[in-house]
Amino acid sequence: MVAVDSVAPAHQLGDAEFVQADIGRPAIGRLLAEYRVDTVVHLDVSGTPLGGGGRSSVKEANVIGTLQLLGACQKAPSVRRLVVKSSTNVYGSASRDPAVFTETTPAKALPSGGFAKDAVEVEGYVRGFARRRPDVAVCVLRFANILGPGADTPLAEYFSLPVLPTVLGYDPRLQFVHEEDCLDVLRIAAGEPARGTLNSGTFNIAGDGVVLLSQCARRLGSPTVPVLLPAVTWVGAALRTVGVTDFSREQIRLLTHGRVVSTVQMRETLGFHPAWTTAQTFADFARARGSGLLPPQAVAHAVDRVAETVRAPSTAYPEPSAD
Repeated sequence: MVAVDSVAPAHQLGDAEFVQADIGRPAIGRLLAEYRVDTVVHLDVSGTPLGGGGRSSVKEANVIGTLQLLGACQKAPSVRRLVVKSSTNVYGSASRDPAVFTETTPAKALPSGGFAKDAVEVEGYVRGFARRRPDVAVCVLRFANILGPGADTPLAEYFSLPVLPTVLGYDPRLQFVHEEDCLDVLRIAAGEPARGTLNSGTFNIAGDGVVLLSQCARRLGSPTVPVLLPAVTWVGAALRTVGVTDFSREQIRLLTHGRVVSTVQMRETLGFHPAWTTAQTFADFARARGSGLLPPQAVAHAVDRVAETVRAPSTAYPEPSAD
């Protein structure tokens, strides 16, 4: 097993041998040939830059890096399996979206920028590779938003803000996948398929269930600031100013309209069953983050007090006497 990255890991990789290299450079082809690699797992498709780079460096790593890697794989006769990390962002988020996206549901409006557009382009190049190398088993994993104690994603950065900007009048449905489940499904996709399963094709990867954005805010104890929809561009710019890297218009649309995907193929064809539900994933992320400005216990107590007040008979204005 060989791990390749342009940045050295901060910890040991077990039995894997680490090679520091940029997949966007010709050296990657020599590595595939030298180690006679048969399975390639491409994870460097992300919305988070390394080393303080900006949006342009992210796009270069996502799109140009993938192109170079696919070109190297195409020329490597030893390669027999390719696994590519993608995202449910390829479906976009729009007001007339279906309630649930399947892997074959077309997007109502293709993403116009940011990481979502990168993912669409990457998948297009992967399909081209699959046509040119039909002998290679290709698996594309469309991950829902990844969360967990160690998550470092634009959405994790958003949820880490002391106050959460939201879109006035909208409470979107969200899905998450736990970082531990991501590792487990990658093992399944990279190995030989178990009996009765197939690990080539495109699969949505998400935990069971959905949560509302308002539920997330309450669980975190974070106050929200509703913003009028026409001001979404300003909100995105403001969030980028405070360090939320890829809070593009597509991310704003997600927090407006939400997105839910079907995981039937993940279970019945790929044979993967996540250990964490969407709600459990977010709860684990929230525990690691700590209490916000409004601790959840205080919010729950306040809600209970309000409910008791509403249910209790009012004595402030006694009924008028019949006399």
